[in-house]
Amino acid sequence: MLFKIGRNLKAIIPLIIITVLILSAITAFASAEEAVAPVQAASTVAWWVWPLTLLIVTFVLGIVAVLGGVGGGVLFVPIVGGFFPFNLDFVRGAGLLVALAGALAAGPGLLKRNLASLRLALPVALIASSAAIVGAMIGLALPQNVVQTLLGATILFIVLIMAVAKKSDFPHVEKPDALSQSLAISGIYREESLGKDIEWNIHRTPRGLALFIIIGVMAGMFGLGAGWANVPVLNLLMGAPLKISVATSKFLLSITDTSAAWIYLNEGAVLPMIVVPSIVGIMLGSIVGVRILARTKPKAIKWMVIGLLLFAGMRALLKGLGIWK
Repeated sequence: MLFKIGRNLKAIIPLIIITVLILSAITAFASAEEAVAPVQAASTVAWWVWPLTLLIVTFVLGIVAVLGGVGGGVLFVPIVGGFFPFNLDFVRGAGLLVALAGALAAGPGLLKRNLASLRLALPVALIASSAAIVGAMIGLALPQNVVQTLLGATILFIVLIMAVAKKSDFPHVEKPDALSQSLAISGIYREESLGKDIEWNIHRTPRGLALFIIIGVMAGMFGLGAGWANVPVLNLLMGAPLKISVATSKFLLSITDTSAAWIYLNEGAVLPMIVVPSIVGIMLGSIVGVRILARTKPKAIKWMVIGLLLFAGMRALLKGLGIWK
């Protein structure tokens, strides 16, 4: 039954409407005091209501994430953190595991097809994963309202990047820089759409690696994953082909998110009641989203995702500032 959704783009509109209605109802119901813990003893709501609602919402998010070409974590954290009565630390821990699950599922296939480059991923992963550990520690040490405010500002920044950034299928690299040559970061892959092999190199490697320090800190601090930032840096700045950038970014998440997730796990900020329905919902939604993808208009979905992130980012920012509780 679920797989028939992919026959028409209009079929996802009711899902979006239902999600917005659910989030609005949650916002009206949950008070600031209830946000301290996933379920409080004084709450009149049965414990199973929140995991079930989370499963439904993440299922829709999984569909939208695939159609919009974004990772599930970047939608999961601001929406669940802003509209569910869960402590933000638990939401960020779950967000890392959501992004990690998708990366682990896709990683082996991308490596087998020679799309994810180990030579490109390893130096970036070393820097980004170390920075993600620092980011996770900073995020758990900061007050909730500060993290919520910074999360909202970060989501709005991501919206800006998604709205203005342009991608290049085959960036022109005049000459690889000395660092990329010394690390032997180059490769060749089969471009099926052109029916030929594509050789690629990168440049501006020092600047790219420096940016991954910031990306790693933000990924660990907010539990967003980092695909939204990995791809523009690898593709537009360093000059890797778009397919190599996307595939390597996905593989990178399996290393970066693992490092940060251990910090949250060690601090007890990972709850199965949140993580399990989230991963199941995102995975099921992704399966349906892949079937819908072939029949949709990417630009329309892109702006739908931007609108959803804008709404969630404003909610997180205003919640952190104490304006919209």
